[in-house]
Amino acid sequence: MNIWLISKYASPPQYAKVPSRLFYLAREFKRQGNNTLMITSDSNHFTNCPETDKIYNDEEQDGVAIRWIKTKKYTKTASIDRILSWFDFERKLFSMKLSGMTKPDVVIVSSLSIFTIIYGYYLKKKFGSFLVFEIRDIWPLTMTEEAGFSKSHPLVLLIGFIEKFGYKKADLVAGTMPRLDLHVEQLLGYKKPFHCSPLGFDPENYSEEFLKEKNPFLEIIPSGKVIVGYAGSMGVTNALEPFIETIQMMKEDHNIHFVLVGSGDLRESYEEQLKDCSNVTFLQRIQQSEVKYFLEACDILYLSTKDSKVWDYGQSMNKVVEYMLAAKPIIASYTGYPSMINEADCGKFINSTSAEDIKNAILYYANMSSEERIAIGDKGRKWIFENRTYPVLGKQYMDAILFHSLKQKK
Repeated sequence: MNIWLISKYASPPQYAKVPSRLFYLAREFKRQGNNTLMITSDSNHFTNCPETDKIYNDEEQDGVAIRWIKTKKYTKTASIDRILSWFDFERKLFSMKLSGMTKPDVVIVSSLSIFTIIYGYYLKKKFGSFLVFEIRDIWPLTMTEEAGFSKSHPLVLLIGFIEKFGYKKADLVAGTMPRLDLHVEQLLGYKKPFHCSPLGFDPENYSEEFLKEKNPFLEIIPSGKVIVGYAGSMGVTNALEPFIETIQMMKEDHNIHFVLVGSGDLRESYEEQLKDCSNVTFLQRIQQSEVKYFLEACDILYLSTKDSKVWDYGQSMNKVVEYMLAAKPIIASYTGYPSMINEADCGKFINSTSAEDIKNAILYYANMSSEERIAIGDKGRKWIFENRTYPVLGKQYMDAILFHSLKQKK
C-alpha cells in the first residue's frame, strides 16, 4: 500500500532533538513492504531543520520519503504565533500540488495540529483513501483541564468542533493512550473502530553496549547511597510539590539521596525550598541521548502528573518508557487509568498526593537489597522490549489498518 503520514510535529531523525514516533512507524510500514511518505513542518521546537527558500522540501531517510513544509516560525509554545503556524501549515498542505504524486491508499493524520484532519478528509474524498485520525494529546480537553482555558473560549469551541468532525469522518481512530475509545464514545454517543498505538522506542538505541561505556553521572552522584532519580520538566503540570515535601521530610535519612534533572518554571523555587537539605542534588537539563546514562546511575525512579480528567483515558509517556528501559523500580504519583508499570509489575502507582505515602513507597524499595530492586526493574525492561519496540508497534498498527479496511469493504 501507499501510506501518507501527516503531522505538523513529526521530526525526521536527521534534524530532531527527539526523533519522532511517526517516523519510526513509517519506517516499519516501509519494512513491511509498503511505500511511505511522511509530511511534516520545519516549524517545530523539537527540530532543527536547515533554512531554505523552498516551501516544499523532499528527502529520504531509511527508505522513508519525507516532505517537510516551510512554515511560520514561533518561539513560545503558548503563543498566538504557534496557532498561526498551525494555520500556515494547513494552508500550505492545501496548496501542495498532488499531480505526479502516487495517490495514498491510507492517510494517517496525527495530531497536533488537530486541524490537519480536514486535509486528511479531503484526501479521503479525492482518492478514496482509508483515513486514520491519530490522537497523541486530547485537545481541547488538555486546554481546559491543564492550561486553564474556559470551555466556552472560542479556540476551545473551534478545536472541539474539529475534534468531533475528525472522529466522525475517520475510518479508524488511533490513540497513544489506551482508553481514548471511551472519550470518543462519550463525545459521539456511539463506538468507533479504535486502535491503541502507544509510544515506543527504537531497540537499536538501547543495545546492551551502552551499559559497558563509562557512565559520566557516576562521578557526580554520591556513592554508597540509594539514589532516587527524577528526570524531566519541573512545571505546574508535573506536580512535584509532594515529592519536594518528601525530600524535606527525609533529610535526616543519610542512606537516601535524591537527584533531579531538568528545567522548568518551578525549578528555582524548588531549589530555594530545599537549600538547607544535603540529601538532594539538582542537575541541569541534559541531552536526550544522555538520559539513559543518568537513569542507569539511579536505584529508584520517580514521576508524577497533575490530577486531570485527561488521565482517565490512560497515559503513554516517553518518561515511563525510558524509566522501564532503565530497569529500575518506578514510583508514579498518578491518579489516572493505570498501564505499563502495573502490567509489568515493575513499580507502584500511588493514587495520592501525600508526601507521607511517597516516603513510604521510597522506603519500601530503599529497604530492599540491590538484587531485589534489580529483579523488579528487570521485569519492566523485559516487558517493554516485548511490547513497545517500534517493530512490534508497527506490525500491530498495520494489522489494525488491514483488518478495519477489509471489514469496511465487506
